[in-house]
Amino acid sequence: MAQQLLTNARAVVKLDEGLQPVDVAALADAGLTAYHAVRKAAAELFPGTHAVVIGAGGLGHIGIQSLAAITSATITVVDRSEEALELARSLGAHHTVLSTTDEEVEKQVLDITGGGAHIAFDFVGEHGAELLAPRLIRNRGSHYVIGYGGEVRLQTIEIISREINVIGNLVGTYNDLVELMALTAQGRVTLHTAVYPLDAALDALADLDAGRLVGRGILVP
Repeated sequence: MAQQLLTNARAVVKLDEGLQPVDVAALADAGLTAYHAVRKAAAELFPGTHAVVIGAGGLGHIGIQSLAAITSATITVVDRSEEALELARSLGAHHTVLSTTDEEVEKQVLDITGGGAHIAFDFVGEHGAELLAPRLIRNRGSHYVIGYGGEVRLQTIEIISREINVIGNLVGTYNDLVELMALTAQGRVTLHTAVYPLDAALDALADLDAGRLVGRGILVP
């Protein structure tokens, strides 16, 4: 939360003339993390496949747009916020499910996907989302773990008998960021943000903690 930082040329990405730093600030972290996961999965999300996104917040709303931009998968989004689901629909989600009980979410998702997602992207990673995600994928499906804080617990016999995969994702590569910036310049990925002056940093954190912040918070010096 400083006005300046020291970096090197290898960490710098040239921006399109139509982009301002405040427009893309969160892409270098949250956006890159979400895009990296989708990019890894893109080859498996061909026409006729189904992707489930858990969490449409700061990470998830970029993941939804990335899925819509570079894959042909049908996209279903699960979130506990109606506002977040409304945003998801505007960004390319084909179906949305309001998170109530795990049993109800599982029932709805399995019905929508015809037996489970080919890939479930867990952008939450805690509060039970990490336990729910494997229940939302079909046999031979994959659970992409992006959010963290919880603990994935699966019996080995379930992993073996269902032939499912659990795949971790950590930030992204330089090339991922260049591709993401290109999609942003083309208008295919847009950050949903709330902008705060630097001296209101604590207000931004309070809004995030209370669930009032939809998308990503940006601090501007």
